[in-house]
Amino acid sequence: MIWKGWKRLNSINILTISASPLSDSSTDLILQNLAEAVRRQLGEQTIVETSFVKLNDLTFIPCQACGESPEPKWCLYDDDLTPVYEKLVSCDCLLFGTPVYFDSVSAQGKAFIDRCNCIRPPDYRGIDPNHAFIKRLHRKRPGAMVVVGGEEGWLEGARRTIAGLFKWVEVVNHGMIAYRTTDYNVKGRAADDPMVIGDIEQMAVKLADAIRESHDLR
Repeated sequence: MIWKGWKRLNSINILTISASPLSDSSTDLILQNLAEAVRRQLGEQTIVETSFVKLNDLTFIPCQACGESPEPKWCLYDDDLTPVYEKLVSCDCLLFGTPVYFDSVSAQGKAFIDRCNCIRPPDYRGIDPNHAFIKRLHRKRPGAMVVVGGEEGWLEGARRTIAGLFKWVEVVNHGMIAYRTTDYNVKGRAADDPMVIGDIEQMAVKLADAIRESHDLR
């Protein structure tokens, strides 16, 4: 057993965040199946703990642009996002998924992303010695995104927004699973799509390899 500080290196935390307002949506199903596929790829020798956060089930206020460092907390406001921050900064792999609304992430997803502002200080490079914020995240983690849209929808806006979140919270993006639904009136259609199932397995291999490399599990 290898230890580094308090963390056991063969114990992996995967955090899955869904910004879909619907239960059992294609976004949810792809994310959950991806987390399980990563678990399988890592093998029985690795303890994998998973957390699934459904933003629509949480009650939290939008970012208030306080401009003040919340240290030692992650945000000045305590609401349902408080425990999510701890999961976000301590996870070893982040999976984030959203449906596409008006060429971007859902309202739930954007509100969450905005509330992550204080995790990374504006003076991230430490140029200003008098800046009140300090860099608090010191390790990069692998991650992937899931974007669900219509047949003719533009997915790039949502991808860019999630990519911004990943950069902000020190997550290295290993790709995106894109699913285009043909019928908005039927939720969860991705569960039976063979192409999506193949995409999930391919992404799981990438993420498992990245986790092994970052935790020296090879």
